Amino acid sequence: MALFAAVLSVAGLLSSILAGWYPLSKRFSALSEPYGQTKSAGPFFYGVKMRWTNYANVVRIVAAENAIYISMLFLLRLGHPPLCIPWKEIKISSAKFLWRRYVVLTLGEEERVPMRISERMARNLGILDRIPSAGILPPELNFDTLSDSFVEPLKEKPH
Repeated sequence: MALFAAVLSVAGLLSSILAGWYPLSKRFSALSEPYGQTKSAGPFFYGVKMRWTNYANVVRIVAAENAIYISMLFLLRLGHPPLCIPWKEIKISSAKFLWRRYVVLTLGEEERVPMRISERMARNLGILDRIPSAGILPPELNFDTLSDSFVEPLKEKPH
């Protein structure tokens, strides 16, 4: 049993370093609970990938007004203290792999740790609302009201 605990501890510490969790924990340790309006997702039924480490079904994310809070399941928390990363320290982008769409959160201005989550998880957390013009398509052109001339594009066509 002691050997199992030792192996689990070493694996937790190594994965924390490889994933970028450890460098993030130096600046962004969660010292308080989320406040204000919050939305949470996970840990179950969601996949979270940080660098080369897959944290499927073990990470819980809470999006609050001031920051994003990230924590591991209690049994796997060694080397993974809860994080509180302010929104100003997060860059949000989207990515596509084969037919699946993801949202990539680059955590920390200095650390720049990529965390990839599913679009569904990002939607449930309200993160997609933070992306400028996300989900807003330009209005469809009405060719009946466009001018035939490039010189006077604002005039309407006579009917």
